[in-house]
Formats: sequence, structure tokens, C-alpha cells
Amino acid sequence: MLTPLGRLDKYAASENIFNRQMVARSLLDTLKEVSDDERDCIAVLERVSRLADDSEPTVRAELMEQVPHIAMFCQENRPSIPYAFSKYLLPIVVRYLADQNNQVRKTSQAALLVLLEQELIERYDVETKVCPVLIELTAPDSNDDVKTEAVAIMCKMASMVGKDITERLILPRFCEMCCDCRMFHVRKVCAANFGDICSVVGRQATEEMLLPRFFQLCSDNVWGVRKACAECFMAVSCATSQEVRRTKLSTLFINLISDPSRWVRQAAFQSLGPFISTFANPSSSGQFFKEEECRNSEDQNFAEEHSSERTVESEDAPTHDVQSQTELPLDDDVSDSSETLENSKEECNSMSVHSQAEAMLPCSWSPKSSEETADESEQHFDHTSAAVVPAPALRSKANSVSEQELYNSFHFWRTPLPKIDMDLELQEPTGILDSETQEGKQEDVASASSNISMATRKELEEMIENLEPHMDDPDVKAQVEVLSAALRASSLEPQEEVAASVGKSVDCLSEMTVKDQLNCKIIQDNTVPLINDAVEDIVDSTLRYIHHDSDLSTNSSFSPDEEKKSKIQDIVPQALLDQYLSMTDPSRAQTVDTEIAKHCAYSLPGVALTLGRQNWHCLKDTYETLASDMQWKVRRTLAFSIHELAVILGDQLTAGDLVPVFNGFLKDLDEVRIGVLKHLHDFLKLLHLDKRREYLYQLQEFLVTDNSRNWRFRAELAEQLILLLDLYSARDIYDYLRPVALNLCADKVSSVRWISYKLVSEMVKKLYNDPTPTFAIDLMNELVERFCRCLKWSGRQTFVFICQTIIEDDSLPMDQFAEYLLPHLLHLASDRVPNVRVLLAKTLRQTLLEKEYFLMCVNSHQEAVEQTIVALQMDNDNDVKYFASIHPASTKIADDAMSTASSTY
Repeated sequence: MLTPLGRLDKYAASENIFNRQMVARSLLDTLKEVSDDERDCIAVLERVSRLADDSEPTVRAELMEQVPHIAMFCQENRPSIPYAFSKYLLPIVVRYLADQNNQVRKTSQAALLVLLEQELIERYDVETKVCPVLIELTAPDSNDDVKTEAVAIMCKMASMVGKDITERLILPRFCEMCCDCRMFHVRKVCAANFGDICSVVGRQATEEMLLPRFFQLCSDNVWGVRKACAECFMAVSCATSQEVRRTKLSTLFINLISDPSRWVRQAAFQSLGPFISTFANPSSSGQFFKEEECRNSEDQNFAEEHSSERTVESEDAPTHDVQSQTELPLDDDVSDSSETLENSKEECNSMSVHSQAEAMLPCSWSPKSSEETADESEQHFDHTSAAVVPAPALRSKANSVSEQELYNSFHFWRTPLPKIDMDLELQEPTGILDSETQEGKQEDVASASSNISMATRKELEEMIENLEPHMDDPDVKAQVEVLSAALRASSLEPQEEVAASVGKSVDCLSEMTVKDQLNCKIIQDNTVPLINDAVEDIVDSTLRYIHHDSDLSTNSSFSPDEEKKSKIQDIVPQALLDQYLSMTDPSRAQTVDTEIAKHCAYSLPGVALTLGRQNWHCLKDTYETLASDMQWKVRRTLAFSIHELAVILGDQLTAGDLVPVFNGFLKDLDEVRIGVLKHLHDFLKLLHLDKRREYLYQLQEFLVTDNSRNWRFRAELAEQLILLLDLYSARDIYDYLRPVALNLCADKVSSVRWISYKLVSEMVKKLYNDPTPTFAIDLMNELVERFCRCLKWSGRQTFVFICQTIIEDDSLPMDQFAEYLLPHLLHLASDRVPNVRVLLAKTLRQTLLEKEYFLMCVNSHQEAVEQTIVALQMDNDNDVKYFASIHPASTKIADDAMSTASSTY
């Protein structure tokens, strides 16, 4: 009979490969056999070292699979030889990392990660034995495959070895590998794991050492590298400061979204929502910004101050947002002309802030016109000087006008007037202008028109110049053609239409009231002659963006330009938000990803939390578009998260914007309805009581499904109804929830019935604790009529199950149970179906008689129960006798109950 060591030596020297594999596979068992003798354990480990030199790769791979188990055994059972692993096993693992056989290398890599994760390798060994080998494997002259795998191991082990070792030993070589010019596979691995490295080394090392490498990888020639960068962008962003995130990473991300490769754009759009979520302010609640509220309240009180604030905002606008917006059209894969025109408008909106400030001066103040007007009358002033009128002067006029009139619908359904004179209220009632005033206005209009034309031409030339390098893109080419047409139109002689503009302005102004004039735009948008309506829209959009004359209200009857401006906020770079909102564009599904709308829906709650409820208007249209998407997967995603969005938005916005969407989901496919149903309680508890009660009428509809076999839908309904009991009054529970619960108790599937028994038990408890317990009594009477006296045996068995659940949950005081339910329960002892009697025997013996009410005090109910049990012990059915006779402690109630349930499936 061979000893364990003798058997090990015999088969380890065998020429049969399978014998040597068996030796490797049985090493752990051999160690366990000789664990009492330390010298025998050392002998086994020495034989492991010899076996590691086997020429057969399958033997080496089999050995490496056992190394983590052996190391764990040594750590747990042989603390007296802590050096065993470091001396005998770790060198094998490290050596196999450079093995010629791919299977052996993969096995050793997996073993190394397991050992690090289980903290079986000492820190000293990591620094002196593991890291030097990995750094050597990533040398320039190393094998390509080995180098790639070594980089991957370095990245994965960074989080396990900690910040100190990673910064000292791994980070320098990782930065070198990011610039590996020969092997794009290495750069791709670095890009894929970039976020993990950043999260380990922290903000300072990330911004000083890693970000420059990340910028290089994002502009790599290989699209696979850029795609990997897009996928890890959120992790990188989390490791940087808010300033770096806003000024550098946002622009970099726009480049990825505009990448020529569809796969890069696809990955970037999938990461867009998570990246936007990193802009959330952790110091705030994430749902409200007081500074924004103060600004909005001032805007509503004083329209004049709103105008001045817009001017300040335009000067303070971050330049990186504007720069990033100029790159947006590179990714706009739009085929139809209307979408191209829209993109052109977006391009017009992305001009330099410095150009905005310069362009505002000519049309805001005209010295010539103001002098002529001053000569005419001290009280008369031209509208071109309105921008420099002190705020108190305007406020004194606004005080005489009611706030309701300031925001009447007149301003929102018609095109803004081309020219408004603020001094018409000082004119004579006849409304007739003398010849000198008209001549001054003509000269003023001509001057302002010329200035606007010069500013517009300059801005259009800059945009065309920025787009020319990307003329290969047909969409960009179409935009350049539209902008060129606008440029040619702005080059026409503006004086041709000066007289017509003045006449039109006077006619329109004669119809306006003083109240209306206070809210009208001061900018002369229509004084530039244009070749057609489309180009007019472009230039009009450009001038409006320059002067920031937007957002007096979020009224849905705004023009498209005004609606676009209503989506401007200052939490996330506007270019990122614009790209996120464009994910619902049908063209994106064709040019980027067919699932792009689903990704948009998935990340929408995170984006909403980042923007806060005060900026919900930026996302409202997008959310409604997603909610009506043709793909049910998109609607399903929204349905599963609508309760989270409701928490973010608060009860007011939820009632106005989410409730209609919620109602639509209730009537959708089962795949969508299940998302709403799973969080029905979470959503309804956020609504006011009156709104919440409206859904009582719709609970019955959940019993109807597209597929009657979808029993999980009904099981989820029962779970939610248990939670909904806390939201409604006893009257509502009895009138609306009770019928649904009783229907579920008679379901064909036992799993649904089991949950329903719990539901009825909780319902009885809720109704009994109500100040008017008559509802509970009525419910118990209905249980007797509907189930206890049911003609089908399954119904009578259901009654026993309900009684058992009520007893276990203490839903009723035992005296009340004995009065209303116990007599009917005991009556089933004479039921002709054995299954009913079996369950009755278990309920009485294992549940009812364990209650103190039947143990401590003698009463008539106790005597009736004992007599019934005696009768069941004499039953003709053996199972009934068994359960009526055994002691409760000798069996498991739950197992017995489930066995009965399964027999009635």
C-alpha cells in the first residue's frame, strides 16, 4: 500500500499525460492527508515545484488551476509555515505569466488575480516579485501577446494593491503603454481600463499624469481605442475636479460624439447620460438650486431686469461650451432638408462670446439717432438707446402695469415685431409723427440695419470658415450652403427696405398698447433683407442668441427658437445637454444606434437629478417623446424608473408632467405595465390623496393581461396591493381593493394564491384596526360565503389557508377569530375531500393550538377545537390521522404547507 507521497511520486514520473494531470488535480487532497506532518507538507510543495517544469501544457494549466486552492489551504491550516506560498507557489504563478502556451498564461493570470483578491500575497511579495515581472513583460522588446496581457493584469490588479503601489510601480509604465506607437492592442487595453486606474490613483495624479494620455487616446487613429475611451469616460470624469470636467472633458467628449466612426459615436452616446450625471453638485440636495430660484423670481417680477441679466449672462457664458457647440454638426447624420436647416440654426447659435459682445454694441446704442431724438424733445428717445436706460426708470413704468398683462398671450402666438419705440406712450393721441421724427427714425433704422448686417456677415463668415475642414460630411456641406446663402443675403443693400420697415413698424406699433411694448424685444431682427424665409430664420436665430432675448416664459406656444432657448441651463455644458436631447431624433437611430433611444431613457433619471427640478423644462419634451416611442423597450425602461423620477421632480411636477405618462403606461403592453406595477406603491404615495384615489378604479384592470399565463404579473399585483393598504382608507380598501384580492385568492396558480392569502390577512388587520370595524366583519362574512361554502373543494381549502394566515399574522384577536371564523373552520372537519381535512388538521394542530388564547384559558371554543381534533384523529384517511396526531415540533409547518399547496396546483 503506497503512502500519499509515494503515490504522488509514482504518478508524477509516469509517461502518461493523464496520470500527471491526475497528480496535479489531486495535490490538494494529498496535502490534506499529510497536513498533520509539517515535513510531509513541505515535501508535497517541493514536488509541486518539480511538476511545474512539466513539458506538457495541459499539465501545467491543470497545476495552475489548483494553486489558489492550495494557497488557501496553506493559509488556513498551516499558519506555522507562512513562507510556504511565497517560496514554492508564487514563483510558479509569476513564471507562468510569460509561458509560451496561451492556456497556461490565461490560467496563471486568473490565479494571480484570485490570489490578490483573497489577499493571499504579502505586500512585500507584490512589490518585489509580482510587479517587477509585469514591468519586464511590458518592455518594448517583449512579445506582443504577452505585453498586452501583462498590461491588462496591471490594470486589473491596481484596485487590489492600493494607491501607493499603483502610483510608484504601475502608473509610470501604464503611461508609457498609453503611447505605444507600435501596438494598438496595448493602447486599447489601456483605454479600456483607464477609468479603473484613475479611480485608484486619485484626482491629483489623474489630472497631472493621466489626462494628457487620455486626450491622446481619445484622438487615436484606431477607432477601437477611441471607442474604449468613450466607454470609460464616466469613470475618468469621476476622478477629476468639476473645473476640469467642465473645461476639458466636456469638449473632449463632444469630439467623441462627433467621431467619424459609427461605433465610437454609439459608445459615446451610451456614455453621455452617465457622463452628464458626474456634473451633479454633491453639496446640494440634487433637486433644488436656491441661486437659480432667486434669479428666476427676479425675472418674473421685472421684465426689464430680465433683459439686463441676459446681457450679463451672455458676457459670462463659458467659452468652452461655445467652442464645443461648433463641433456638433460633425455628428449630425440628418438627411432631410428641414433637419439640416435646424442644424444650421444650432450652428448659428454657437458663435464666439467675444463676437456677441462686439455685435451688441452697434444695435444697442446709436449716438446719431439719440442726438437727433434729443433735439426733438427731451422726453422722446429712440428705441435703440433702450439698452442703456437705467433699471429704475423702466421699473417705474412697469409698476403701472399688472403682472398678468405683462405676460399676456399676445407675445407668444405672433411673430415678434421688427421695431418697437419705447416712447410711443409719450406721443400725441393722434399717433401722427412729424416729418423730423420720421426722418430721424429712417436714419436710425438704416444705421442699425447696417450694423446688424456687418455683425451678421462677420459671424457667418467665421462659422463657414470653421465648417470648411469638414466638407466631406454631406450634412456639413449642406449647412455650409445654407450659411453661404445667408451671407450673400446679408451683403445686399439694406437701404432698399428701410422705408418699408419703418412704415410697417409704425402700423404695427399703432395697434399695440403701452403694456405690450414693455415686454417686446428691443432688437431689430427684421431690418436685414433676406432671400427667403429659411435664411431669415437662421439670421433671426443668430441675432436672438447674441442678445439672449429668451425665456419670458416656458409657454408651449413659443416659437421653435424660443423653445430651444428655454432649454439653456448652467449646470451641465449646454453642448452636452443638446446632444443628449438629440438622442430622441429618429435620424440618430439610423446613423448611430437603433437602441439609442433606450439608452437615453435609461439614463434620464440621472440627468434629471443632475439638472435639478428647476431645469426639468429642459428634459420635459424629451421625456414625452420617449414615453411615446414606438419601441416598447424604451417605454418599458421609463416605466421602471418613473417612480424615481417622481421623487426627483416633487409632487407638483409629478402631477403635471408624469401622471399623464403614467396613465399611458397603465394601458400599454404587459411588458411596459409590469414596470409601472412593480413600483405602483412607490409612485402613488407621492401623489396627493385626491389624485391617488383616481387609480382605485383602475386596479381591476391589472387582472387582465395580454397572456393569461403571465401569472407573475398577478403575483406582483398582490405584492403591491399589500403595500397600498397603507395609502387608502378602510372604505376605499373595502370598496376597491377587496374585490381584486378575492379574485387573486381564486387564481389558478398556487404562487399567486399564496401571496393573496397574505394580502387578505393584512386587509383584515387593517379593516379591524379602523375606528369602524364593520368593514372587517363584512369581509369575514364574505370569506365564509365565497370560500367556506364554495361548491369546489379548492375554494374550501382556500378558506382554510386564509384562516391559517390570519392566525399566524395575528391579524385578529383570537376571541374575534373564534367568534367570526372558527365555527365555519371547524365545520370543514366533515368535508368529503381529504385534502381539505388534511389542511384543517395541520392548521388546528400546528397553528391554532399554539396560540395563548387556546393554551392558557378554558373556554367553549377550546373544547370545540379539541373535539374536532379527536374526530380528525379517527378519520378514515391516513394523512388526516397523521397531521391531527403529531406534535407541532416534530414537523416543519412550511414544508407541510407547501406540500399541500403543490398537490392543489
